[in-house]
Amino acid sequence: MRVFIVVLVAAFITIFHVQAQKEVTLPASEMQKLAKHIDNLVKRDSINEAIIKQLKDSLKQTSNTNSIAPQTQTEAKASTVQITLKDRGNINGDTSLLLFAIFAFVAGFLTIITPCVFPMVPMTVSFFLNTSNSKKESIRKAIIYGLSIVSIYTLIGVVLAATIGKDFGHFISTHWFPNLLFTLIFVVFALSFFGLFEITLPNKFINKVDKQSDQGGYIGIFFMAFTIVLVSFSCTGPIVSTILLSAAGGEIIKPVVGMLAYSSAFALPFTLFAMFPNWLKSLPKSGGWLNTVKVSLGFIELGLALKFLSLADQVEHWNILNRNTFLLIWVLILFSLGLYLFGLIKLSEHDKGSIGWIRKSLAVLSIISAIYLGMGISGNPLKQLSGYLPPLEDYTTDTDKICGTPKYGDFLHLPLGLQGYFDYKEAVACAKKQGKPLFIDFTGHGCVNCREVERNVWADSSVLKHLREDFVIVSLYTDDRTDLPEDQWYTSKLDNKVKKNIGAQNNDFQESRFKYQGQPLYVILDPNTEKELTQPVTYERSVPAYLDFLKEGKANYEKLYE
Repeated sequence: MRVFIVVLVAAFITIFHVQAQKEVTLPASEMQKLAKHIDNLVKRDSINEAIIKQLKDSLKQTSNTNSIAPQTQTEAKASTVQITLKDRGNINGDTSLLLFAIFAFVAGFLTIITPCVFPMVPMTVSFFLNTSNSKKESIRKAIIYGLSIVSIYTLIGVVLAATIGKDFGHFISTHWFPNLLFTLIFVVFALSFFGLFEITLPNKFINKVDKQSDQGGYIGIFFMAFTIVLVSFSCTGPIVSTILLSAAGGEIIKPVVGMLAYSSAFALPFTLFAMFPNWLKSLPKSGGWLNTVKVSLGFIELGLALKFLSLADQVEHWNILNRNTFLLIWVLILFSLGLYLFGLIKLSEHDKGSIGWIRKSLAVLSIISAIYLGMGISGNPLKQLSGYLPPLEDYTTDTDKICGTPKYGDFLHLPLGLQGYFDYKEAVACAKKQGKPLFIDFTGHGCVNCREVERNVWADSSVLKHLREDFVIVSLYTDDRTDLPEDQWYTSKLDNKVKKNIGAQNNDFQESRFKYQGQPLYVILDPNTEKELTQPVTYERSVPAYLDFLKEGKANYEKLYE
């Protein structure tokens, strides 16, 4: 069009010039009409060009959007529709506390059948019977003795809970240094159980406490209990430390519950045998089998050391202890334990002699366990142990289901081939574009319950289908210590401390926004308003309940924007 106008004007000038040379002139009125006509043509052409340019830009933008995310939709405006959330109970309950208490209780019973404690049971009960005027008095003394043991160990738990605050507990459970230190401690405990040396408290201190037991009365009984706690430290110390380190995550209740459960199991035999002294006749005699128990616990302590080393490796992204290496070491430990129980490996004079059917049965069980873990090296997910193993490397680097390459995707991954994000703002922006609700997964490298939910619930085909198709997922690691650029640091309103790394910021966001500290925590939000579409859930192992949670979130989102 512009070329046409230029040609027309050029022709007019040429004609005008020719006519001028011929001394021919046009009337002024005709000249004005011609100028006005040319001006209208120019304006019309400019308007048409503007329209064409706008259409071209619109088509280009649509093309680019489709090439990045084919399923992208127009961002929805925030809805004003009111929805009602289903009551899912109080998320502040610790669903793993009962299991931890059971673990501590079983550990207390294991302590009884160690060489440091088992011989003390009949001796202590006989003392109560011989120094009492009646059976009732001996039972009363035994109960006080048992309660004294419980109070001593529980006091240790209370002191730990009071002295280790949330911040220090979080440091212990996530920083590489304490986890490497715990690894070393457990190796030392294992070597002690193997008989290389004994870990004992100073004799001078033990003797002072023992003298207090001569006072008689209830005070004397208390110091008798204190003495057994100190004397048995070489056997009980590693087990008690295992329980306390498992609880050292900044929690107040867990150390107390752990010590209460442990000490109850530890004290129970003393009380029961004092009530029913005839039961003492049924006890097996002390002998080499007690040393077998102690050495077997040493193999277990060696395996537990790996857990702390693995946590440090995951948090710091060293990649020196992957899943297969972890499993291989555990296979060697269990296989060695089996050989020891079969008598093929001897660590002391106590290991000589005949081997009973119980020991042979435990040896077979150990070998079978080694074979089972070996299956994990060949690809078996080992779902029941998923929380205690490094994660499977079944992640994907594809981004066709989301809005581009996620930040931190080079070292953080989602399980089961799911695609998603590790930065909250990025995920919100993508959820808006795709017109989907946002699924937040507050997780951690060292979160046992998180791995169990992923392998036992998320892996269900129905749950996995919903996660893949109906949500934009963001996994926020609360224990990742990757430092952020200084311009991304901020001071928390909760504790007035500067949050400098990924985990600290995600943990602060979880606690300040959702008033909950533990992991896992699952939240479904409307990305346009960032309001909850369901009540959050935590450690949920029921597939139907988890499906109901996902379906409610999807249905409520559709109600808002239908």
